[in-house]
Amino acid sequence: MKKISFIAVFLIFVFTSCSSNREKQYISISNKALGTFYSITYFDEGRRNFQTEIDSVLNGFSMSLSAYSPISIISKINQNMNVDMDAYFEKVFLKAKYFYEITAGAFDISASPLFSAWGFGFGNKEEITPELIDSLKQFTGMEKINIVDGKIIKSDTRVNINANALAKGYAVDVVADFLLSQQIENFLVEIGGEIIVRGKNRNGENWKIGIDRPYDGNFNSGKDLIHTIALTDKAVATSGNYRQFYIVDGKKYAHTIDPITGYPVHHSLLSATVVADDCISADAVATSLMVMGIEKAKIFLGKYPEYKAYLVYEENGEYREYSTIADN
Repeated sequence: MKKISFIAVFLIFVFTSCSSNREKQYISISNKALGTFYSITYFDEGRRNFQTEIDSVLNGFSMSLSAYSPISIISKINQNMNVDMDAYFEKVFLKAKYFYEITAGAFDISASPLFSAWGFGFGNKEEITPELIDSLKQFTGMEKINIVDGKIIKSDTRVNINANALAKGYAVDVVADFLLSQQIENFLVEIGGEIIVRGKNRNGENWKIGIDRPYDGNFNSGKDLIHTIALTDKAVATSGNYRQFYIVDGKKYAHTIDPITGYPVHHSLLSATVVADDCISADAVATSLMVMGIEKAKIFLGKYPEYKAYLVYEENGEYREYSTIADN
């Protein structure tokens, strides 16, 4: 399941002219990783720079779950090669199975062939026909791929998985775990728009996160915010349909594909921002809600209150919001 590369989230940092020692003890680093960029801010009295260590962690993560690398574990599995799983892959796979079950198939990393057929995956866009969609659905569905005796077993060799819809969120969690192992208690980790925060920002406040107004082609994160939230000790992910889409004969085709129907969704939900304890879950749930649409999303959030969300949808040509996130 392909997740949008440039997520609808902008981090709002309030910088002051304060020259106190505490101010100077907040370190900011950034770099490329996982086909996108990361940005990390953390407080450390020793002013240690963890850039090299974090880059190493993310490189190892990429060798497990990057579908863009032909030698990663996930790519070798897609090539039906005999390969041992590592802890990264197993965690993501089992989480994907879990979310596939609780979302009744709305979240499905085995739907990769459908995304490719619609032009949002690794292959070239195909001419879509009902026959093509039916044929691709014959080898999608997480019940067709399992872990048996520590090995991945497929019921059909054509089964192909893409974990982008939760791997990036998990990478955020992995970096956060590294910082915690270094006794770092106040930090923000962001990778391609997926976020986790702990403790306080440099002003001693909860971290502030802005949500972009979800209109088509809004690529300038932070320029036009529809809402802001203040958080600590939580993870945040946003999914939407206003940055990856194309128009054919006046009809919009968004990158959110419903794995059950095999077609792009057409409903009023424009963006879903999810707050959870970990970013792997926030990432997966945000994607799932966008597949469900506003009414099913409300039902899901009522059933699973551990996931909080801010949903933006359209009604009578105007933005509407539905939120289960407590105001701060």
